[in-house]
Parts: sequence; structure tokens; C-alpha cells
Amino acid sequence: MKKLAIAMLLGAAAVAQANPQPYAGQQARAIKALPDDEAKALLAGAGLGYAKAAELNRYPGPMHTLELADKLGLSADVTARMNALMIAHKADASKIGTEIVALERELDTLYAERRATKDTVEALSAKLGLAYGRYRAAHLTTHIEATRLLTPEQIARYDVLRGYGNSSSAGAHQHQQQHQHRGHKH
Repeated sequence: MKKLAIAMLLGAAAVAQANPQPYAGQQARAIKALPDDEAKALLAGAGLGYAKAAELNRYPGPMHTLELADKLGLSADVTARMNALMIAHKADASKIGTEIVALERELDTLYAERRATKDTVEALSAKLGLAYGRYRAAHLTTHIEATRLLTPEQIARYDVLRGYGNSSSAGAHQHQQQHQHRGHKH
């Protein structure tokens, strides 16, 4: 056990020597722990990969669905509903993103002003955790709502167009999905 601890310490020291200044330049950021481009994305309600669990498991998102509307053969009604969903989602995500940026700024300020304590950091970190969770949930649940507006064929086509599958496997999956919707299982 002692040898393992020594090996871990030596490994950590080697990593530190390999790049002794991993944060150099970041001290000039407005919010030290939040890159400016990420802060802008949060304020805009951007996805930032928070909906990958949905996107990569056959739950299309409204933004990309609208981008592919013609290729998916969306009706005018579905396009309008998808657009309304997207507008509402962006407003909600942007509001939560604004809250996250404010909380990150508050955390940064605690440290910048040397007022950070265990209690204040734990409380603020808990608020941040909840806000990031709400942000992710907003993106994930929007994919659920978007998927409800599409047919199984459109979902399969979306996956092919986005590079997640090929046209032959999409057709087989679509057939399987249609049987499952009827209560049959393969």
C-alpha cells in the first residue's frame, strides 16, 4: 500500500513537471473558472453537449430538426410547432444560463475578495449544481418534446442525416420500432 502511495505521488509530480503552468493566462478571465465562450453560450441557452444522452439515443433536438426540415419532410404544422418549441426552449435555457453565469461570478468574487469559507463555497456549489442540473434537464426534455412531433420514419432519417446510422439500419430499426409501438417486441 505504501509503495502504491509513493508511486501515485511520483506520478502526480511527473504530471506537474510536464506542464507546470496549466492555467497560465486564465487569470485574466472575467470569471476565472468559466471560459468566456462558455459563458456566452450559457447566456444564449446553447446546448454545449448537455443533450447528448438524448441526441445519440434517437431523440432529435428541435434546432437540428428545423435545420433538416426539408430533408425530413416536415409539414408546415410540425415545423411551426417545432419552431415554437425551440423559441420557448431557448428562452428557458437562456434564463437558467444567466443564473449559472451569475452564480459562477459570485463564486469567483468570493475568492477574489478573499471571503471564501467552507460554508459559503459549499452553499454556492450546491446552487450551481442545481442550476447546471436544471440547464441539462431543459435541453434533455426539449428533445423528448421534439421527438413526440416526429414520425418514426423522420427520426430514422434524422439519425442518418446527422451521421448516427445508415439508411439500411434505420429502416430495420424503424420496422422494429413500429412493432414495439403496437405492443409487439422482437
